[in-house]
Amino acid sequence: MVKAVVLTLAVTLAFNAYTSNAIAKESSKKQVSKSMAPETPEQELQALKDGNMRFVAGNLRNHDYRHQIDKTKDGQKPYAVILSCLDSRIPVEVVFDQGIGELFVARVAGNIENNDILGSMEFGTAAMGAKLVVVMGHTKCGAIKGACNNVKLGHLTALLDKIQPAVRQVKNSTTGFNPESYDHVDLVSEENVKQTVARIRKNSEIIRKLEEQGKVRIVGAMYDISTGNVKFMDAASKLADIY
Repeated sequence: MVKAVVLTLAVTLAFNAYTSNAIAKESSKKQVSKSMAPETPEQELQALKDGNMRFVAGNLRNHDYRHQIDKTKDGQKPYAVILSCLDSRIPVEVVFDQGIGELFVARVAGNIENNDILGSMEFGTAAMGAKLVVVMGHTKCGAIKGACNNVKLGHLTALLDKIQPAVRQVKNSTTGFNPESYDHVDLVSEENVKQTVARIRKNSEIIRKLEEQGKVRIVGAMYDISTGNVKFMDAASKLADIY
């Protein structure tokens, strides 16, 4: 009698565990399909905003990476291209609650653009159909602070030189500019994002024309490493809270 009860209980627990797992996987599959649905630049931007809100709230989707691997093994259709800093505290897919096959991500210290980055963006947009390009800087950026202090170090020197126009702009407009103050360094980070967005438009005829045709949108953003919150810049290149 006792053995029969134990066996019944074991079977019931196993069935419940299997059912719960199956439901979770099915839910994750539906979430993946839903997250890849955005079809316009505005919808794609909203998908990133919604994802970041889930991240900040601690309400992340249940990503079934095995399913996502299987879903993307024969091709990919990411909906956005994101240029971010190398900083280890900004795992781009995580902060936007996105999974495998949903974003093209390019990372380089100081989130600066060069010909290789522009070529990658053109591939992501013109060749692969992504309709949103995001340049995302962040608070307390070491590369930006290095540029503010005119650091010289091997190949890093040439990279930081690309940030100097933003440094000069903020120095000229900020009384008592202090390169050791992260309040001032963050102003340079924001300016660097704005200037990078402008250079993408200037130096990539392909992306510029796609944007003029309304097929692609280019936006700047700032990630706050203290809160996890992403703020996007509006058309006037001012920071606008996502909420």
